Amino acid sequence: MTVTASAGVAPAIRRAANGALVGYLPVGFPDLATSIDAAVALVENGVDVLELGLPYSDPVMDGLAIQKATQEALASGFRVRDVFAAVEGVRSRVDAPVLVMTYWNPVVQYGLSRFAESLRDAGGAGLITPDITPDSAADWIAESERTGLDRVFLAAPSSSDERLNATVRASRGFVYAVSTMGITGARTDVDQKARALMARLRDAGATGTDTLAACVGIGISTPEQVSEVLEYADGAIVGSALVTALAEGGVARLARVASALSQGK
Repeated sequence: MTVTASAGVAPAIRRAANGALVGYLPVGFPDLATSIDAAVALVENGVDVLELGLPYSDPVMDGLAIQKATQEALASGFRVRDVFAAVEGVRSRVDAPVLVMTYWNPVVQYGLSRFAESLRDAGGAGLITPDITPDSAADWIAESERTGLDRVFLAAPSSSDERLNATVRASRGFVYAVSTMGITGARTDVDQKARALMARLRDAGATGTDTLAACVGIGISTPEQVSEVLEYADGAIVGSALVTALAEGGVARLARVASALSQGK
């Protein structure tokens, strides 16, 4: 397989003229090979940036659909090294940036430098780290500088201006704006607090550069919601709706759902 180094996430988001669609799937669900095929299908059906989730035994921030999928992946024998095989497999077939979304404990257990180097060598773009904040991530920030990986931190409506400014300064690739408080999962309405949060992030400098963008996630599940979010954000992140489609109808249904969501761009 031929894998090229990632050019980074922010440039890919900038190339999406009407805003980027970011899609999440867990690695190893329903099995490793199918999870690679599924990620490729997302890109082939309009997804601009991929998030591959690393299954973890205590997914406290994930909704039920993602929890069920990751637990099934773990029960089927998922190992941390499988995420690098998945990234490499996807990057050998489609030219889209691939981020790994992971709780921090598996990275520490694997070894931070080893993890970062393995991800870079597989063609990965960087990490989304939902359970660490910039003020506790000095080692990761230094390692990402060394390896050239993007680092995506989360921002919430409850974040202080000081916290948002620190998050913007520490992030590279994009800032993950959490539209609602609590765990992930599809919701009927996207929280209107996302608009206010995005305005605050824009004031802090999270948009309009070649190295950083701001994307909204949690609760987006329809083309209409994608379109709504892209009125004010650089990207719309969809997770649970895609995982549910894969669980209920395999790669074929996932492809149809991704294609429909992309019509919201």
